[in-house]
Amino acid sequence: MSQPRSRILIGICLLVAATLVGGALGEKLPAAAERDMPSLDEYADILTTLSDWAPEPVSPEKIVYASIHGMLSRLDPHTAFLEPDDYAAMREKQQGSFFGLGIQIQKRMGKITVIAPMEGTPAFKLGIRAGDIITHIEDEELKEDVSTDEVVRKLRGPKGTQVTITIRRAGIDEPIRMTITRAEIPTRAVPYAFMITPDTGYIFLRDFTHTSSRELAAAIDNLEKHGMKKLMLDLRGNPGGVLDQAVDVSDIFLGKGAKVVYTRGRTASSAQDFFAPGEGPHFDKPLVVLVNRGSASASEIVVGQRTWGKGLVQSVYTLPYGAGLALTTARYYTPSGRWIQRDYSDLLAYVNPEDPDAAVSEKSSEETKKVGQPFYTDAGRIVFAAGGITPDFLVKNNFDSKLVTQLLARNMFFNFAVQWLPKHPEVKQDLQVTPALRQEFFRFVEASKFSTADELSRQWSEEPNKDLLDFALRIDIANVRSGLEAGWKVRASGDMQVQKGLTLFDEAARVAALPKKANPSHAAKTL
Repeated sequence: MSQPRSRILIGICLLVAATLVGGALGEKLPAAAERDMPSLDEYADILTTLSDWAPEPVSPEKIVYASIHGMLSRLDPHTAFLEPDDYAAMREKQQGSFFGLGIQIQKRMGKITVIAPMEGTPAFKLGIRAGDIITHIEDEELKEDVSTDEVVRKLRGPKGTQVTITIRRAGIDEPIRMTITRAEIPTRAVPYAFMITPDTGYIFLRDFTHTSSRELAAAIDNLEKHGMKKLMLDLRGNPGGVLDQAVDVSDIFLGKGAKVVYTRGRTASSAQDFFAPGEGPHFDKPLVVLVNRGSASASEIVVGQRTWGKGLVQSVYTLPYGAGLALTTARYYTPSGRWIQRDYSDLLAYVNPEDPDAAVSEKSSEETKKVGQPFYTDAGRIVFAAGGITPDFLVKNNFDSKLVTQLLARNMFFNFAVQWLPKHPEVKQDLQVTPALRQEFFRFVEASKFSTADELSRQWSEEPNKDLLDFALRIDIANVRSGLEAGWKVRASGDMQVQKGLTLFDEAARVAALPKKANPSHAAKTL
């Protein structure tokens, strides 16, 4: 164990030990001797006073955790103390699997509702459907105040064990009781991969976990068997993750020995250069990457919106009592020398940023990209360090609709699809919303007492983006009928960033063909 890590563990242990002192030190804060820095004695004294005199009983664990959060908040936004439940969830996510049934659930209208079964899982094989409502687990009724997390804990368990659930399904009067054997369920870093045109593959890479590169390689291999000649890689909303996996993912697209990223920090051990090992499958066809403000950290032609702007590396340490510490130990830089970290001196503005490209049209995106310090790529293209990665083509999706937002918040599209599909089993995948279907949806919403059908028709007629309501309806009908990937395909058909990306593969091929330098220049001297 490294010396810094040892000091961290000792400090946390001392903090925990200090909480156990209780009321032994008396009812009054003793005066401490003058010193340059406060010691753990003061910390223990404060805990003792809280324990003795707070108007309500104070949990030592709660206070210690709160103080650790407060201490780390003085550093950077990405250094964090992970309480045991959060740390366990993070490790499970990065591991790439868990033991359970294989269903995605949400609490909707006070009911625990199945959003989708995962293909190939025990729940899928037993015929659980989107829209099924879980009413009982092991004969225990789920009350309205039960949380989704509580239900998840009850449904998960050791591999091979069984759990009995009772569900209610639209169109069936009697409850359905079934016993399901738990199995290993992949969390899927690549939830969606399909042919978006006859020769173009689409892959959504959700995050960088320990299985990301393996899942991505398998998805590419499968799509190539279906005739893929070019690839659209969607990193929108990808928050980053394991750095080694980001390198392995990059290795799929880079030549052996190409520098992927390098890190620098206060200690010698934090200075590392990462190169593409060239040990796995290689994809050398035209590539378009989609990014947005949700693309961060470890994430040829880039389309979408400027990325989040995170250029800090966290080392994760396991602490006593099942907790964890994600400590920023280095900065990372792109091969050209760019540090893409956005300014975080104003934490509130960093966590809730304004869109820097809000007033930028596609025509003015060239000027927007020329902000910040300039750098050269290995192909000689000029790029800029302006907090995040600015795409080659700035494109904003227009999903703004007050009416649709209100209906989505009340799950009206999903609930309608659950009720409507059993009566229309013949519906086709390429369903188009007719005026009659739209009015039927409005009448369904009216029955829920949210609004009248006439008022909904009036609001829809005044919407500047009328197609968005039909679009949302088609997405959830596809979700409920055929699963979340089917709904994602429908979403892609109306996604402006996806559609723009499909027009740019010739440009991607041109950029990929540019001669590469062995060692890209760092800061450019001229523009």
